[in-house]
Amino acid sequence: MARIKNIELPNEKHVCIGLTAIYGIGRSLAKTICQEAGVNETTKVKDLTEEDIQKLRKEVDKHVVEGDLRREVQMSIKEKMEINSYQGIRHKKGLPVRGQRTNRNARTRKGKGKVVANKKKVGK
Repeated sequence: MARIKNIELPNEKHVCIGLTAIYGIGRSLAKTICQEAGVNETTKVKDLTEEDIQKLRKEVDKHVVEGDLRREVQMSIKEKMEINSYQGIRHKKGLPVRGQRTNRNARTRKGKGKVVANKKKVGK
């Protein structure tokens, strides 16, 4: 089993797809890394040689991924909150940051719906 940046890549997947298990590596970056390392994208992770794994590690080290990237993202969020930018205020309030509507959706950010006191219907 291949370990890169303390992440175990899934054995049964192609190298190109397996690399996306690392935070900060998507499909296009994974393809670029495979090409730079000279590893065939369609090779299964379990079939990689130790030499191939070393090449991939060397290429992945050139990019900001995993812990460093997570730390960078968290620091930028904290900075926005400190300077009270619009996005920082939205982060503080736990609301969507990127312009989505909030009057009917946004349950992921807002959490479970809150019950509002019942209003009785006026009957005829």
